[in-house]
Amino acid sequence: MNRSSWHVAVLIPARNEEELLPRCLNSVLAACSLLPPSFTSDIVVACDSSTDLTLEIAERILPGHGTVITTQAGVVGHVRGIATRVALKRYSGPLQRCWLANTDADCCVPKKWLVDQLALAQRGVDTLAGIIDVDSFEEHDPGVETRFRDSYLIHDDGSHPHVHGANFGIRADAYLRCGGWRELATGEDHDLWNRLRSVCSRRCSTARIKVLTSGRRIGRAPAGFADALSAHDEAVAC
Repeated sequence: MNRSSWHVAVLIPARNEEELLPRCLNSVLAACSLLPPSFTSDIVVACDSSTDLTLEIAERILPGHGTVITTQAGVVGHVRGIATRVALKRYSGPLQRCWLANTDADCCVPKKWLVDQLALAQRGVDTLAGIIDVDSFEEHDPGVETRFRDSYLIHDDGSHPHVHGANFGIRADAYLRCGGWRELATGEDHDLWNRLRSVCSRRCSTARIKVLTSGRRIGRAPAGFADALSAHDEAVAC
């Protein structure tokens, strides 16, 4: 591996995502296609406790681009950790040149998603938190979209206070230095972000890197983004 090259591992937990997983994987493959020729990439889908066609769909789309593993962990932080361990075992280069890009199976990433992350990594950023947008508010009451957008804070300089596992990148050595994902059912992304501060990681929050996520009212993780979005329904109803 030459000094200008990087390896990118995209990590995707998936539980009963047969409807949205194709959109996710096709968008990730498109993002991988824009990486420079000297870069390598790998995609790890962790199919967790699924009872639908999630596994079969991932196995059909990914050949030659990554791997699919199955787990019965049932806890998103645990699943992310398993996927990361698999990705690092599949990589034999320097950890300082390995970038771990995290998203969720109900997301659609932009084509420059990885290129933009690696541009920051090459400037010395250890970890970054991007933002999310919602694909549709059709399951929600009128007014929820406005409330969500009005309350989703972005600072004038493009930084923000949000941390989403659906749009989270980290260099492999920084990931291991802070202890990696903890086995948390929710808030695993904030937990990792906060621990990175203690190891003097160079963190970056940027609204320039955005993924589209599902606007469904019932999510996969307890007290996750779907519940946060549904809280706006309750506010509208009051």
